[in-house]
Amino acid sequence: MTSTAVQSTNHIMVMEPMEFHANPQTKATNSYQHDDQESVDSIQKKAVQEFRNFRDMLVENGVAVTTVYGQKGAPDDIFCNNWVSTLPDGKMTFYPMLADNRKIERRPEIIAILNKMYKDVFDLSKYENEGKYLESTGAMWLDKVNKIAYQGRSQRSHEELAKKWCDHYGYEHYPFDTEHRGKPVYHTDVLMWIGTSLAGICSECLIDRAIIDKLKKHRDVVEFTNEQMAAFCGNSLEVIGTGGEKMLVMSMSGYKTLSDAQKELIHKHYRKVISPEIQTIEFYGGGSARCMLLELF
Repeated sequence: MTSTAVQSTNHIMVMEPMEFHANPQTKATNSYQHDDQESVDSIQKKAVQEFRNFRDMLVENGVAVTTVYGQKGAPDDIFCNNWVSTLPDGKMTFYPMLADNRKIERRPEIIAILNKMYKDVFDLSKYENEGKYLESTGAMWLDKVNKIAYQGRSQRSHEELAKKWCDHYGYEHYPFDTEHRGKPVYHTDVLMWIGTSLAGICSECLIDRAIIDKLKKHRDVVEFTNEQMAAFCGNSLEVIGTGGEKMLVMSMSGYKTLSDAQKELIHKHYRKVISPEIQTIEFYGGGSARCMLLELF
């Protein structure tokens, strides 16, 4: 495990889907997913190939990857960062999920594997019974070095639970509001990311720009438009690869939308950007590269 006061890790868990397609139970809150336009079998086959290519790119760049397999009846379990998160020093949290077919992603056999590595467990999942949801690092973007949790309010990101998480772990709670396509952005990790020395955020969807000033106290910041966010450039993650090099993961669809100036700023901080082609997963799932990566500290 990595030591404290680090932003990123070189160990990632990913989940190969068994039945990926558009999840009807999440459509009301996720305006970026699309209804199935082909057979589930066809979508599944394309998603698995995209998943495997992405996983192999991570491995080729020196990222340690643990692969587990999904289950039928859980179309979104490819986005395995939403029900659990880890922190340095053996800490792990379980989270309450909004959709019924996402609650089943907390599988006993996966939990048993994680329990061998993480002994300090904080379980918030019971709050599902009260209609309160906090979908892990999808709901909050953690500045682990400065211990700040940025929480974009939405149906999947309950402010009371975010504050409870922050109180438990000693983080500053920073909630904020967004709007795009007539509703809040469903997950904070769709609109922003935080690396060691650079952060990215969709400033166009923000109700108040104060968060940008907050981010700039600790990092350079690259700002995105709503159009770029919809292409998932905001759903990115810093990982550690060969030789301890910090790299940025951003899907090819997101990277293609960047201006030359945005790319120049990103490459000032990252020599390498890992950009998988995951259009099927993005189109039907309404999520992208970061959602597929569970950080293991």
